[in-house]
Formats: sequence, C-alpha cells, structure tokens
Amino acid sequence: QVLLVESGGGVVQAGDSLRLSCAASASTFSRQAMGWFRQAPGKEREFVSGITWDGRNSYYADSVKGRFTISRDNAKNTVYLQMNSLKPEDTAVYYCAVDRVSYRRTIATSEGDFGSWGQGTQVTVSS
Repeated sequence: QVLLVESGGGVVQAGDSLRLSCAASASTFSRQAMGWFRQAPGKEREFVSGITWDGRNSYYADSVKGRFTISRDNAKNTVYLQMNSLKPEDTAVYYCAVDRVSYRRTIATSEGDFGSWGQGTQVTVSS
C-alpha cells in the first residue's frame, strides 16, 4: 500500500490559482501513473487529470482542460496539479491516486485503475 499525502488546498476567489501537491511514499512511484480526482458535495468523485509514469503524456477532463496542468517529479516522488483561472464549480475535495500497475502505456482515468488514494485536500473557490 502506497501512502499518499496531498497538500496545497485552500480558499480562493474565482480567477485565482492554486497548486496541489501529492507526495508518495513508495519507491515504485517512478514506475506508476498518477491521477487527480475530485468530489464536490452531493456529487460522485470524478476524474480530473492523469499523467503517465514517465511524465510524457497527460490527460484532462474537459471541464479543466486549458486551466489545469499536471506534472510530476519522480526524484521527489511527487505529483502536482497547477490550477489556474479557478471557478466556483471547481470547489471540491481533491484526491491523488496511484496506478495499480507499473509502466502503463495508456492514461489511467477510471477509479478502478488506481490502487491507493490520498486523504484529500479541500479546494473552495468563492465567486
């Protein structure tokens, strides 16, 4: 089991930016894809963004495309989510997750693809 710890959430105004970080405990981090999901009150958890194990490919939900950027630093076992031009509808608890398998060639986007999850960090965007 991989321990994931998110940080960087907070309360901001619409149009502001935040950068979320997710630190992983496993030495296998560099071999596994990572993902960010979010869950708004009363809604199901949804995929936000994913990045392959080598950082070469990334994928975004349509709702965040062009505003959010995912990246990773394998030397630090950390994945990031830069969120710009935040909107009130981005308000949610954000979770990072690590892929169940190593060296996946495609982007993992389904919750079932991920084996370990962080505790979540709250992002609140006021209008």
